[in-house]
Amino acid sequence: MKGIVFTEFLELVEDKFGLEMVDYIITNSDLESEGIYTAVGTYSFSEMLQLLKHLSERTQISIDNLLLVYGEHFFSVVEKSYPGLLGAYKDPIEIISSIEHHIHIEVRKIYPDEELPTFEVIEKTNNSLIMDYKSNRPMHHFGLGVMNKTFEHFNATAVIALEKIKEDGTEVRFVIHKN
Repeated sequence: MKGIVFTEFLELVEDKFGLEMVDYIITNSDLESEGIYTAVGTYSFSEMLQLLKHLSERTQISIDNLLLVYGEHFFSVVEKSYPGLLGAYKDPIEIISSIEHHIHIEVRKIYPDEELPTFEVIEKTNNSLIMDYKSNRPMHHFGLGVMNKTFEHFNATAVIALEKIKEDGTEVRFVIHKN
């Protein structure tokens, strides 16, 4: 997992909960990296799970809700770092449905070894999208957060439902209805 995911997560934790919380979750985790991350480094997903687990235990916020907030935060990183990407689209359904065949292709140009989730479009209309998420990392709520902010970016709203295909969250169906 790319370091930018870790550095931005720790920045969010510091902004929301303070530097002491960052120190707590790092020191209470058994991290091969010792909690030292660079944006371009690559780190084990198990480290993210440990950080999330300790943050969840300390704050009493579920891991899913923490990932949702983090996904919303991460959208701002994409917005600042890749404004041309968002500018290429005029509609949230269009950009979300292009994750697999446009956005992930661009990510792979920068990070060729990155293991990305797959997003398979099952059905798409102008106002709805059914898409399956598959990953060995159950971070679908992170994706939900990014999707929420995508609609907000385009001054639109939607109802987005999650249906777990696999109970462990490694396969999830997003059912999106634009308002």
